[in-house]
Amino acid sequence: MRILAIQNYDDTGLGQIGFALDEAGAQVDVVKSYVGEPLPSPDDGHDGLIVLGGGQNALADAEYPYMPQLVELMRDFASADRAVLGVCLGAQMLARAFGADNLIGAAPEFGWQEVELTDEGKTDPVLGPLPERFPIFQWHDDTFTLPRGAVRLAGNMAAHNQAFRVGRASYGIQFHFEADRGLVRSWNENFADYLAEHHPDWRDRFEAEAARHGPQADAAGLAIARAWLAAV
Repeated sequence: MRILAIQNYDDTGLGQIGFALDEAGAQVDVVKSYVGEPLPSPDDGHDGLIVLGGGQNALADAEYPYMPQLVELMRDFASADRAVLGVCLGAQMLARAFGADNLIGAAPEFGWQEVELTDEGKTDPVLGPLPERFPIFQWHDDTFTLPRGAVRLAGNMAAHNQAFRVGRASYGIQFHFEADRGLVRSWNENFADYLAEHHPDWRDRFEAEAARHGPQADAAGLAIARAWLAAV
């Protein structure tokens, strides 16, 4: 199994997805497109495509001129029935790829928050094995409308569209299921200045919230990663 992973920002990384990829013995080619590494063509032999999150929004073409090509690459993979996994910004870009509207600044959400599966989500091959409601890590300001023809799989009060599927195995997942407690701890350090300005109480409440929500969130995140790989 050969997987293409697109990194859009410093210090983002695969987290629990990486663990599942190692477990499956997958070959992973990471492209840091935000620093100018070229995107491959859609026909260069990858079985699946992962697009990670980032601090930019899904319409930031002027600052990140590779973004239209990445949107096209995601659409090409999905249309060819090759699995796609968009996480946070990646989900917003998958929505854009299939004609949805990106709603910038419309859904700020941070920390472990509860997400609820839809009826379709409860029977979905990737999200269906999860509890009907579960906590998961969130860090986003933007959201999107549901692409025409997509299946809505999960939501909450902050963002109606937390997860959706296009076709057989192309998933847009707004929440950071890849971010287990270890990855969140590293984000606390790597983005310390931002967090101190925008979430000044986070460092004081982090350990208590990690202990309360982390075990269930980590288990849900790893289950999603494994199930998506099974669909590749």
